[in-house]
Amino acid sequence: MKFSFLIITLLIYSFGYAQDSEMNASKKARINRIISLFKQKKIADIATIISYPLKRENPIPAIKNENEFKQRFPEVFDQGLIDLIAQSKIEQWTEVGWRGIMLSNGIIWIDSDEGKITAVNYQSAFEKKLKQTLIQQQKEYIHSSLKQFKSPVYTIKTEKYLIRIDELANEKYRYASWKIGDKEYMRPDIVLNNGKLDFEGSGGNHVITFTNGIYTYKIYRNIIAEKNTADIILIVRKNNQKILIQNGTLQAD
Repeated sequence: MKFSFLIITLLIYSFGYAQDSEMNASKKARINRIISLFKQKKIADIATIISYPLKRENPIPAIKNENEFKQRFPEVFDQGLIDLIAQSKIEQWTEVGWRGIMLSNGIIWIDSDEGKITAVNYQSAFEKKLKQTLIQQQKEYIHSSLKQFKSPVYTIKTEKYLIRIDELANEKYRYASWKIGDKEYMRPDIVLNNGKLDFEGSGGNHVITFTNGIYTYKIYRNIIAEKNTADIILIVRKNNQKILIQNGTLQAD
């Protein structure tokens, strides 16, 4: 099971969060402004209503600021997506509680307070090709024992470890770990190929669990969480007793 931004968005939607029946006038005005900007294709103005960094699907790097957005606009917003936004009606935009406002089933998300675009769950033909190119570059760089995978998921740094999570062709996940300071082209200290993905609740948070004899490794990914919560939490148990917990940050994202 591959989990992209769009799958996470659809999970949030499908679990039935309360949706406001009627948006107020100011929210409608912000949506209409977005529609108008895309109709006129005012890229410089659109760049000012993006919440940065704008995430792209791994391993495509996030868009960090307005200047980079203006340069990469056609990579993300092809004519099909531009038309989808420009031709949308207010009725197609739905407020999903405190999570924001989405177009259709979450192709575009904006925040309710400022009307800034927070997520673009769409991949143009350019980005699809770019993703495959970047994956191939990764396969040429990483250690030979790790070259076979379907899609990269996360590269994580904790206090003591560099961790790489990949999705394999059999819909399992792989965990590879090095000591901090080592590089991915070096032989990893640990490789586990039996990872299982489970979503926790309906906010997109999930955990990938790996087993190694009496040891269990869990990678917790926090999508919806309180402020200052770590992107990643690594917990290792031995015979169900917790022996390690470390916060992690996502790399090259």
